[in-house]
Amino acid sequence: MKVLYFGQTRDAVGSGEEEFLLPDHASVQTLLERANSKHGKLGKFYKSMQVALNEEIAKGDETLKDGDVVGLIPPVAGG
Repeated sequence: MKVLYFGQTRDAVGSGEEEFLLPDHASVQTLLERANSKHGKLGKFYKSMQVALNEEIAKGDETLKDGDVVGLIPPVAGG
């Protein structure tokens, strides 16, 4: 499973992408828990970030499959 990190999540992890091995039928939420377990600084973004699954906004209960790409997108402010 490939995870792409953007903005502040990228800064928190120190990388733009990472691979995770997950059990069959794992959910997006399971992936988020694993990522936070590995990178504790991600937890502060959970309530405000968007999660994309294969370039579509995800809710968290979607089931992942081999080859999926998950993007973690922190809140963005502009002027």
